[in-house]
Amino acid sequence: MTGTWTAAAVDPGDDGDPPSAGEWEDVSVPGQPERFAGESAVAYRLAFDDPRSDDAQRTLLDLRGLYAHARVWLNGDLLGEHDAYFVPFRREFVPEERNELVVECRAPEDAFGGVERTDQLPTVAGVPGIRWGAHVRVRPPTFLDDLTVEPRVDGDDATIEATVAVDAGEAVDDYVTFSLRPEGFRGGGAMERAEVTADAGERTTVSREIRVRDPSFWWPNDHGPQHRYTVRAKLGDASASATTGLRTVSYGDDGLRVNGRQVQARGVNVLPAADPAADVERAADANANLVRAHAHVPPHDLHEAADEAGLLVWQDLPLSGDREFDPDRGRALAAMLADEYGHHPSVSLYGVHDDPRSPFADPLGAGRTSRYRLRWRAWRTSYDRGPAERVAEAFPDGTPTVPVAGPPGTAPDAAHLYPGWSYGAATDAEWLLDRYPDLGGVVGEYGAGSLVADAEGDVPGFDRATHDAAVGTDDPAESQARQAATLKTVTETLRRRSTDVLAAFALRDAAPGAGMGVLAHGGEAKPGYEALGESFEPVQAMLDEPPSPGAVGVTVVNDGPEAVEPTLSWAAGDAEGTAELSVDPGDRVDAGAARIPPDADDVELLLTLSDRTVYNEYDL
Repeated sequence: MTGTWTAAAVDPGDDGDPPSAGEWEDVSVPGQPERFAGESAVAYRLAFDDPRSDDAQRTLLDLRGLYAHARVWLNGDLLGEHDAYFVPFRREFVPEERNELVVECRAPEDAFGGVERTDQLPTVAGVPGIRWGAHVRVRPPTFLDDLTVEPRVDGDDATIEATVAVDAGEAVDDYVTFSLRPEGFRGGGAMERAEVTADAGERTTVSREIRVRDPSFWWPNDHGPQHRYTVRAKLGDASASATTGLRTVSYGDDGLRVNGRQVQARGVNVLPAADPAADVERAADANANLVRAHAHVPPHDLHEAADEAGLLVWQDLPLSGDREFDPDRGRALAAMLADEYGHHPSVSLYGVHDDPRSPFADPLGAGRTSRYRLRWRAWRTSYDRGPAERVAEAFPDGTPTVPVAGPPGTAPDAAHLYPGWSYGAATDAEWLLDRYPDLGGVVGEYGAGSLVADAEGDVPGFDRATHDAAVGTDDPAESQARQAATLKTVTETLRRRSTDVLAAFALRDAAPGAGMGVLAHGGEAKPGYEALGESFEPVQAMLDEPPSPGAVGVTVVNDGPEAVEPTLSWAAGDAEGTAELSVDPGDRVDAGAARIPPDADDVELLLTLSDRTVYNEYDL
C-alpha cells in the first residue's frame, strides 16, 4: 500500500468509533515500532487513493500478522474485528476517491500472547501492530479466492482435496478447472473440473478430490527428496494456486515415523525473527532436520523454507507461562492454526502449552544434595494437564500433538531439561534420564546460555544469575566455550540414548549481549553452533562421556535411512586407533574405546563413510 503510515498509542474504547490521538508519528508498516514498547494499544493510520482503474474492478483489504487483537475502520466505518494474528484479515470494500484506513491493535487480553509476552524476548517484541503485511488488492468482477488444499495418504494411494471460493461479481454458469502438477520433478499430473453456478454478488465454494497417480512423497532432508505438488484452480481468466506435499507422520511407542519410516528428529528452537527463512537455512547448515517454532506462530515464510529444505516443523500455539487459559479459546485457535498451516508438509508436530510451571527458576548446583532438591521440586510441582489435553484434541488427526512441554514435575509430553545450566552438570543428563525415563522420548528444550560481550544489566532471554552460578566467569570467550561443551555433552547423551525428538534452545540470542542461542543476536556464530553441527551429523561417532585421561568409550549412531559400514579412526596426543563397523539405520553401535594419554590436548574422531568423511572433536 502506498502512502505514509502514522501511529499513536491510544486508549481503546468500546463504542465502535475509531480511536483518536493527539499526535500521530510516522512509522513503517509492517513492523513493530520500538517507540511503542510497553503500550497496550496502538492505532495505525493510512490515507490512500482509490486504486481501481475502472468501477467494475473490486478491492480487497489484506492485513497479515495483526498482533494480537484488532479492529479495522475504513472511512469511519468498522470493517471488522480480528483475534488470531496468524490468520489474515481480509475484507472487500468499495473505495472512495480518498480513503482513510485505521487499524487498532491491542495487546493480548488472554493467555495466548505467546513467547512475545514473556521475559524471553525484549519488550518491543510484544508491541501491538501489523507485523507481516498490509495490501489493497484489485480484483476483476469475478475472481477466485481462498484456495485450500488438503493432502490425504492411504498406503500407496494419495489424493488432494482442493477447495476454492468463487466470488461472482456477475452471474456465473461455468466450470472451475483444477490442475495438479509436480513441482520440480518428473511425475504424474492430473486435471479435474467442477461445475459452478452463482448469481451476481454471490460467493460460493467448489471442491474436487484429485487423485495423485504414482505419488512421490515429501521427506526430511536426510531421508529423501522434498517432492511437492502445485494445485491450480482456473475460471476464465481468474486463477489461484497452492503448493503442498504428500507425507504421513505419527508418533508412538515405535518413535517418530514419517511415511512409515522411523526418523530421529534433531533440531533447534527458533524465536520470532525478522527473517525466519534465514533461520531455517542456518538450522539446516547445522545438520538439524527440525525447527520448533517456540510458543509463537511465524509467517508462512518459515514453513515454506522448511518445505523446501526438508526440515520438520514443530509448530506451537502462542501459549507460554503459568497463566490460566480458556480451553475453548485454545481449541478455536488450534483449529484455525491447522487450517492455515496444515497444508505444509513440513508441519509434523503441534504444541499446546509451553512451560506451564517454573520449578527451577532458581538454579541448583551440582552434587548429591542438589539432586535431592531437584527431585523435591519436581515432586511438589503441580499442574492440571486437562485443559491442554482438551486443546490438543482439536488438532486434526494425522499430525502428532504435544499437549504439555515443560520441566520435570509437569508430567510433560516433551521435556525441558537443563543439566549444566539450571541444575547439576551437563553429565547429569544420564542420571536425569535414568531417574525419569519418561522424559527421554521427546525433549523440547535443553542447552545453556553465554555472554557475547561485557553485558551490563538485564538482557532479555538471559538469566545472568543462572549463568554466573553455572559458568562462573565474566569472560565471553570462556562463557561461550562452556556453552558449547554443555550443548555437546547433552546433545550426544540424548542421541546415544535414542531420544526420538530433541530440540536445543535456542538458535539465536533474543537480544544483543548475551543469550541462549548458538548464534548471537546479529547472526554471528558462537562455538556452540559448530559444536551442535558436529553432534547433529546424521551418522556420527561420539564419546560416551566428556574426555579425560584413560579409556573412554565410543559410540557410533546412525540416524540415516540406510545401513553404513564406516571406518572409525581416533587420535588423542600420540595415541590412535581404528575400527571397522557396521551400523543399521536407527542403530547405536559400541565402537570400543579411545585411550587418552595424560598429555593429550584434544580427542579427534574421524568416521569415513562411502560418500563423505565426518569429524568430531573434543577439547580436554
